[in-house]
Amino acid sequence: MTEALNLFVQAALVQNLALALFLGLCMFFATSKRMETALGMGAAVFLVLGISVPLNNLIYTYLLRPGGLAWLDFDADLSFLRLVSFIGIIAALVQMLEMTFERYLPALHNALGIFLPMVTVNCAILGGSLFMVERSYTFGESVVYAFGSGFGWALAIVALAGIQDRLKYADPPEGLRGMGLGFMVAGFMSLAFLSFSGLRIG
Repeated sequence: MTEALNLFVQAALVQNLALALFLGLCMFFATSKRMETALGMGAAVFLVLGISVPLNNLIYTYLLRPGGLAWLDFDADLSFLRLVSFIGIIAALVQMLEMTFERYLPALHNALGIFLPMVTVNCAILGGSLFMVERSYTFGESVVYAFGSGFGWALAIVALAGIQDRLKYADPPEGLRGMGLGFMVAGFMSLAFLSFSGLRIG
């Protein structure tokens, strides 16, 4: 249990996909101007990561990796198909999520607009699956890592949206208004997240 908690904390805070590994920054900045949009995008990334990484773990373990088809008495190395396979799974999940939002949460669907389909090409989502393979996570570890990294990305975008919401009432120098100030805030947040380095529970 302690190891799982440590993995969750590492994925969410120490190796935060947005603020430590700088993945998914295009949508991170584009959808963090309003809190409602940031919450929706954070939830979408959390759900897609939480489902796609464990699912991709099963596909890679039992179909693609060298010796993965041993359960069929077939010896093949299909690992060269992992990018195509991972992206296909992610695209299908995002499509289902978009249809669900459109049917049950139309206001959020309209607020996210073009950014929701772009979750498919969000490098943070694909990065989660590739890190899972690179680090040889088991299925259980991939579940913990997926939800930890999704939570960390959502936490980062909601925090940035909250700060930017407060900055609307500030009067920064003219050269810093707009995206420049957003980049500076994200940089300071990234430095703040560095303070979690070495954090270990138990």
